[in-house]
Amino acid sequence: MMEMQEGRKGIPSLLSSQGECIASNITQLIGWTPLIEMKNIAKKDGINARLIGKIEPYQPLSSVKDRSALRLIEDAEEKSLISPGITTLVAVTSGNLGIGVAFVAVQKGYKFIAVMPAKIAIDKQILLRYLGVEVILVDPAINGFKGLLDRVEQLKNEIENVYVIDQFTNPANPDAHFRWTGPEIWKDTEGKVDIFVAASGSGGTLTGTGRYLKMKNPSVKLICVEPAESAVISGGEPAYHKIQGIGPGFVPEILDKSQIDEIVTVTDQEAMDMARRLAREEGLLVGISSGANAAACLKACSIIIFFVQVL
Repeated sequence: MMEMQEGRKGIPSLLSSQGECIASNITQLIGWTPLIEMKNIAKKDGINARLIGKIEPYQPLSSVKDRSALRLIEDAEEKSLISPGITTLVAVTSGNLGIGVAFVAVQKGYKFIAVMPAKIAIDKQILLRYLGVEVILVDPAINGFKGLLDRVEQLKNEIENVYVIDQFTNPANPDAHFRWTGPEIWKDTEGKVDIFVAASGSGGTLTGTGRYLKMKNPSVKLICVEPAESAVISGGEPAYHKIQGIGPGFVPEILDKSQIDEIVTVTDQEAMDMARRLAREEGLLVGISSGANAAACLKACSIIIFFVQVL
């Protein structure tokens, strides 16, 4: 029987239980995901390092954002800011955070409204609606990200008992990764991680995981990945790019830049090419944000490298 450890959620929590191993609901499966070594790519590119990915498609709805969604909602409940059946949850999302909030909201009894840029991939919109979410699309040409925030303010004025889940400013987002993602990586590598590589969308994964790893070993190097076409964290101007889920066009409030040791930019084409390589050379079906993480690893390789892999 597997002994339950600090920072372990998801499948390990079931394996450590006595008697039957049945999740009480889908949110209990959020948490631990396996690590896998990319030996084929490392060998072909002559990398003298262990290139390791954390397989976040093992989350219930296939995204690292499932972790953030659960913690953001739990934190609001702990602070008595929301109540099932009364509060309507609202969030600006490019897809995966919204999908995570949607299935947690279903289990907990909240109505959820997702405000999204109209350019977002149609499959994300379909999935959200299939989960019973009200989807509001905003033309990104109208005031950019501010246009999305303006629509949220309108909803707050139109609907009673609205709570805005803001992944860009709420400390509960990185807290999810400090509590769960960081400890998982540390334990599953026996503390041998040298470099953690992750693309920044809201900044939650990078900040929370990085904070935990640096607490355990201050010499761990933290690398931030962002789109070359919109390298805002690097000091560039916001612009359109094709790597959905990262590079929102501004520096999120929760992104702790003081922790970042290096910023690596990846072009749209580099991200797409690497996503194809991950499929064809490692058998991993992942999206282009995962491709961006892996491409950045090849640019900044050392002894052991991690990237969060998201569908």
